[in-house]
Amino acid sequence: MRRSPGAILSSSALAAALALTSCGAGAASHAAATATSATGTATSSDSGVEASGTGTTTAATTLFADGASHEVSIEWDEAAYAGMIAAYEADGSKEWIQADITIDGTLVSDIGVRLKGNSTLRSLSGNGSNDNGAKGGGAAVSSGISSDVPESLPLLIDFDKYVDGQTYQGLTQLSLRPGSPVLNEALALALTEASGQATQRYAYTAYSVNGSATQTRLLVENPDEAYADSLFDTAGVLYKSDAESSFTYQGDDLATYEEQFKQLNANDTEDVQPIVDFLKWLSEASDEEFDAELANWVDVESFARYAATMNLLVNGDDMAGPGQNYYLWYDLETKKISVISWDLNLAMTGNATASPDEQVSMGGGGGGLQRPQGDDDDAGAPPAGAPAGGAAGGAAGGGGRGGNELKERFLASDAFASLYDDAYAELYNQLYGSGTAASLLDRISAVVPSSDGLTPEELARQTETLRTFIQERTEALKDQV
Repeated sequence: MRRSPGAILSSSALAAALALTSCGAGAASHAAATATSATGTATSSDSGVEASGTGTTTAATTLFADGASHEVSIEWDEAAYAGMIAAYEADGSKEWIQADITIDGTLVSDIGVRLKGNSTLRSLSGNGSNDNGAKGGGAAVSSGISSDVPESLPLLIDFDKYVDGQTYQGLTQLSLRPGSPVLNEALALALTEASGQATQRYAYTAYSVNGSATQTRLLVENPDEAYADSLFDTAGVLYKSDAESSFTYQGDDLATYEEQFKQLNANDTEDVQPIVDFLKWLSEASDEEFDAELANWVDVESFARYAATMNLLVNGDDMAGPGQNYYLWYDLETKKISVISWDLNLAMTGNATASPDEQVSMGGGGGGLQRPQGDDDDAGAPPAGAPAGGAAGGAAGGGGRGGNELKERFLASDAFASLYDDAYAELYNQLYGSGTAASLLDRISAVVPSSDGLTPEELARQTETLRTFIQERTEALKDQV
């Protein structure tokens, strides 16, 4: 179902939302796509469905169906894979290779796959060294990835990379997320959907490569043109922030921004000019002008919910984190910008006691205060016990490449304090106070498939770890909202 960028569920509507929210396979955040293959062939050993030319591969979308989990396998040429890894080790480049994928018995031939991620990929050997030539290091170890275990790698799967127009159930791309089983990411996606905000659908799968042992992995729809066009009731343009982008005004040449903010739809009629105009205004606006005029540029109600949600989920790698993980939506009717979350694999992993006025850092720790409340010599420091990578960067004051002027000025402004506080209180009650987070966790864990790499006992252990986080977060915030 489409929604307006400013929509949010009231407490009375939450029960209905949960009934619609897919907790093991990701609720649809926008209209379900049909399954087509414009060219090429897809076959199913179970249903006998076969399509080529402009036929339909399946009668309905099932990948993200409520309560569903899947079996996915990929076959690729070992020499091509070795070349892909060598290219990344040499200079960090992410080259495409051709492969075949089988999803629940349906074969889709000649797809494209490439490595996906930034800090996650920086230690592909899996031993924590940085000898592979990629920048940074260490974070990949915590995700358990290794080039010697190809089924562990995060990938971007593109169905029409080599066959023009080919899709699977209307999807052009899927993101195979790092880690296993990353219950925290699935729960964060489900909670975002339950709050009425735009997000991405997801599904769990038992996954293998070239007949390998299986791993339990999370598949997330990768936003593309179809995703952008079906996201809201109103027409708009969706921009993806690049990991190396800078949320700053850098002159009027649009070419400067086109790689930093990749436009996903409406390329024939629109461009990145609205983002450039906003960044220019932001760079020049005094505090008084910021307070008085921001609502002319940004859907401030939606942004307050976004900022509150990132704190509630203790996600230190959002639009202000070093990963630059966010999308920008420009509504062509209201002429306002909204922010859509992306890459929630660090959510719900850090400091469960972070207050509403703390800027969480990588790994979820409390960092610099969002609103000025006196000097804090420890601003930006990760908390004791934060996961590996917690000091890698975060919001301004926390080191690294983190920081975002829009978010920082918004949260520091008294003019928007009540807007943020009201959104925070409502979202806390919806997601934690009502017991929604715990209920969603139960529904998610019930459909996560076991695999060679994930036993039922380990799944139960990780479920209880996340349940403890939910309990601690709920208790820590109940007297603060």
